[in-house]
Amino acid sequence: MSVVGVLYVVVGIIVAAVRGYLVEWNILGNLIEGLLAIILWPLVLFGLDLHPLIA
Repeated sequence: MSVVGVLYVVVGIIVAAVRGYLVEWNILGNLIEGLLAIILWPLVLFGLDLHPLIA
């Protein structure tokens, strides 16, 4: 992975944590939400809510 890739993932983890997507990873839906929030963090940052999409 390049430095840009690592930074992308780190920022994604921070955004997902702040927005409440990194809680209770023992439930499959929450795990999927968390991973999607990390990957799609620019959309989450601009207001996309993944909670209704997975639940």
